Amino acid sequence: MLTRKVRQYIERLGLLQKGDRTLVALSGGADSVALLRVLLQLGYPCEAAHCNFHLRGEESDRDEAFVRELCEQLNVHLYVKHFYTAEYAKNTGISIEMAARDLRYHWFEQLRQETGCQWIAVAHHQDDSVETFLLNLIRGTGIKGLRGIQSKNGYVIRPLLCVNRIEIIDYLVHLSQIYVNDSTNQQHDYTRNKVRLELLPLLETINPSIRQTLLQTAEHLNEVHHIYNKGIVEGMAKVKDDQGIDIHKLLQEPSPQSLLYEIVAPLGFNPSQVNDMIDALNGQSGKVFETQEWHIVKDRTHLLFEPNIPPASPKLEQEIYSYTPDFEIPKDKNTACFDADKLHEEIILRPWQTGDWFIPFGMKGRKLVSDFLTDRKQSVIQKANQYVLCSGKDVIWVVGERIDNRYRVDQHTKRVIIFRKKT
Repeated sequence: MLTRKVRQYIERLGLLQKGDRTLVALSGGADSVALLRVLLQLGYPCEAAHCNFHLRGEESDRDEAFVRELCEQLNVHLYVKHFYTAEYAKNTGISIEMAARDLRYHWFEQLRQETGCQWIAVAHHQDDSVETFLLNLIRGTGIKGLRGIQSKNGYVIRPLLCVNRIEIIDYLVHLSQIYVNDSTNQQHDYTRNKVRLELLPLLETINPSIRQTLLQTAEHLNEVHHIYNKGIVEGMAKVKDDQGIDIHKLLQEPSPQSLLYEIVAPLGFNPSQVNDMIDALNGQSGKVFETQEWHIVKDRTHLLFEPNIPPASPKLEQEIYSYTPDFEIPKDKNTACFDADKLHEEIILRPWQTGDWFIPFGMKGRKLVSDFLTDRKQSVIQKANQYVLCSGKDVIWVVGERIDNRYRVDQHTKRVIIFRKKT
């Protein structure tokens, strides 16, 4: 019965083609042993990979010995990798569960490429999908997190998602196939175990068919997610442009907050930050939202995106010439020309600062650099990246924009100095 259901599931979803070589993640537990046996029974060529995480002392070594013996009996090539998971978790600041997950999937993919296998098969089943649904619901998630475990994710496939644990055990009993038990599965320390051992039995007292109900709900939400994704892609195309996110267009969308979340979540922004961004859309410019790698600035018309790295100082080239009547002053905005004999102080290139002022070329009155940049309609990010060239304390050039009128070339000039911004 299980073999037929798995075959139909694989064929219906196109998880495997005949002749596909598959790398089976083999822990030694009932689920993974059943996965290996059924794939072999269906005629798929398999190799196996086992991780020894060194988390359960002698029990971890027992599992390794068991899978070695099993693969020898089944004539399946086995790869074994030892991980010092607790140390890795401590060094990276993540949980033991997450550390083990990261380590094994990284190794599985590396091994898949080295061996030329088409797929990595893992033994998640229906009960795992139900538990994942509840875990995500408890922790808080969107539609994506309520779809249960997916049958395929990149090169990872899950052929047993069509069966539950009882069916798996019955299959192994029918084969007289032994397996090993992970004692931590019966401990209440881990959140998933609390869901499995406490929450689900409680829910079954209310609805004896709760597992099937949740699977049907997850399947329904999976279909909804396809429609949701289509709407998100269309919305992104409407609101994103070369500057960033057009605020006016974003607010015209049916669900600005959901759309904004899907745009910025891949950059590391969380739902709370997205709430703050939405609140800031009708406020003043200048509000900044940051992650470790990105910051988003609320400007006048757009949300602007910028990698969270210090702006690079512009590189300037310097040349000095004698001034002659036929000398032509460069018109390029990235070139500044001054009377060399008016520059008596040290030349300094630095980011502009609050309170900086200069007398823009062609004007007589002084102007704050901040006001000048606003008049030039620079965004908050452009302002943050703006440099000025100074002679001592005097700003002589807002780089790439305007020189100071006091230091311009005039009829008394004998020598000119030119600064060129390298682009």
